[in-house]
Amino acid sequence: MKNAKLSTLVAAVTIALSSQIVSAADLQTAASQLNATNTKNIEFSGTGYWYQFGQAPHPKLAWPQFDLSSYKASINFDDAAARVQIVRKQSIEKGRDRPTPVEQRPDQYVQGNYAWSLATPVNASAPTASAQPAAVEERTAEIWSTPQGFLKAALVNNATSKNLKSGVEVSFKVNEKYRYVGIINAKNQVESIKTWIDNPVLGDTLIETKFSAYKDFSGVSFPSQIVRLQGGFPVLKLNIDEVKANTDFNLSAPQNVVDFKAPAITVNAVKLADGVFHLTGGTHNSVAIEQTDHIVVVEAPLNEARSLAVIAKVKEAIPGKPIKFLVNSHAHFDHAGGLRTYVDEGSIILTEEQNLSYYQRIWAAPHSINPDNLDRSKKAALFKTFKGKLVLNDGKRKIEVHSIAGNSHNDAFALVYLPAEKILIQADAFNPPAAGTPIPVPANPFSVNLYSNIKKLRLDVETIAGLHGAKAVGLADLQAYIGQQ
Repeated sequence: MKNAKLSTLVAAVTIALSSQIVSAADLQTAASQLNATNTKNIEFSGTGYWYQFGQAPHPKLAWPQFDLSSYKASINFDDAAARVQIVRKQSIEKGRDRPTPVEQRPDQYVQGNYAWSLATPVNASAPTASAQPAAVEERTAEIWSTPQGFLKAALVNNATSKNLKSGVEVSFKVNEKYRYVGIINAKNQVESIKTWIDNPVLGDTLIETKFSAYKDFSGVSFPSQIVRLQGGFPVLKLNIDEVKANTDFNLSAPQNVVDFKAPAITVNAVKLADGVFHLTGGTHNSVAIEQTDHIVVVEAPLNEARSLAVIAKVKEAIPGKPIKFLVNSHAHFDHAGGLRTYVDEGSIILTEEQNLSYYQRIWAAPHSINPDNLDRSKKAALFKTFKGKLVLNDGKRKIEVHSIAGNSHNDAFALVYLPAEKILIQADAFNPPAAGTPIPVPANPFSVNLYSNIKKLRLDVETIAGLHGAKAVGLADLQAYIGQQ
C-alpha cells in the first residue's frame, strides 16, 4: 500500500514538474534566450538540397531535387531586407532521363516592397539588377521565418500565445494580411513556423519551416538543421555550418528596381491556318482553335492576368463564339496558373486523367490572400479527361490530343495535333533555342522523346507551335536540335 501511495505521489510530482517545464516556454524568454531584440542582422550559411517548387514530374510526387553546394542568407531585420546566394545543380534521379545538370548561381534580394535578382547578361562584364515584384511575398516570408526574425516580429505585432502540451503556440499578423504561427518548445527554442502566401494554382499556400539541433555558433543560438516545406513538399533542406549576428549588412533597392513598372501584357494573335492562332507576346504562349460553334484554347499559363488578356485576344480574333475547352498540357505551375480563369469563363478543362484528382483537391483550398475571379464566382470546375488519345471532331476540324509517353519532364503530359493543318502544339518537350545558341550535346532527352512520340504516333508534322518561344518552327528545327537531320 505504501509503495502504491509512493508511486502515485511520484507520478503527481512528475506531472507537476512537466507542467512547469512546459509553461516555462514563453515568447519573452525565448526572445531573450535567442537575443532576438538585440539581433539587428543575421547571416547563416550551409549546404543541403533545394527543390523546384511547382515543377513536380507527376501530380503526386515531390518537387524535383537540386544538390545545394552553397547557401548563404544575409538578413537585416530592421529594414526587412535579405540577400540569398546559392549554388545548385539538379540531382541525378534514377529512372528519369533529364538534360545534363548545369550549375546555377541565383543571387536574390528583397528590401521592403522591392525584390530583384542580380545576373550577368551574355557578353556583359558586370551583373545587372532585374526587378522581381512577384517574389516580394515569398522572400519577405523567409525573413520572418527565421527564429530571431519570428520572435522580433511577434514582439511588435501584438502576438497572442496559447499553451500546448509541448510548449507555446505564438501567432500574429504582419501588415494585417500575412499570418504567422510558431511553436516555442519547452527549451524556449523556436521549433517551427507556419505562414501563408498567395499562389495562382494553390491559393493560400502554406510555407512551413522546421528547426532542429540548435547549437551555439560563436555566441549565437541557432538551429543547425532547417527544413522548409511549401505546398506540402520540401523546398529546402539545410545543414548550417556558420552563423554570424550583427554583421554589417545593409541593402538599398537599385533605382531601376524602384522605378520599375510592369509592362502591359502583350498578346499577339499570329495566324497559323484558317481559324488557328498562335497567341504569343510573352514568355509563355497559347493557341486558339476555331470549331463550328465554339473555340478550343490550348494552355492557360502563368496567372489570371495573362489568361484574361489571352481570352480577350481570342474573342477579338474569333468573335461570337464561346471558349468551350481549355486543353492543359501538364500540371507544372507556369503552365497551369491560369486554369482557374477559364473555369470562371465557363470552359471545360481538358487534361490527362492523372491530373484530375490533383486539380480537384488543390482548387478546394481558399484563395483569401489574393482572391481571383473564380474565388468570387464560386463556379464549379468541369473536366474532360483522357488517357492515350482523345479526339475533338465537329465534322469540319479534327483536334487530336495525345499523351506524350515516356517523357521524364512530366508523367501526365499532353500534345495537341491538327491533322488537316499538320500543326503540332506542345510545351517544354522542345523549346526552340534562340538563333546562334549551341545545340546541346548530348541531345536534350525531352526533345528526343518528343520526336520519338511523333514517329510512333505517325503524326505528319510540318509546323510546331511551341508554348514557349517567339514563333512557330518546322519539324526540321526539332530534328536539327536533336541531331536527327
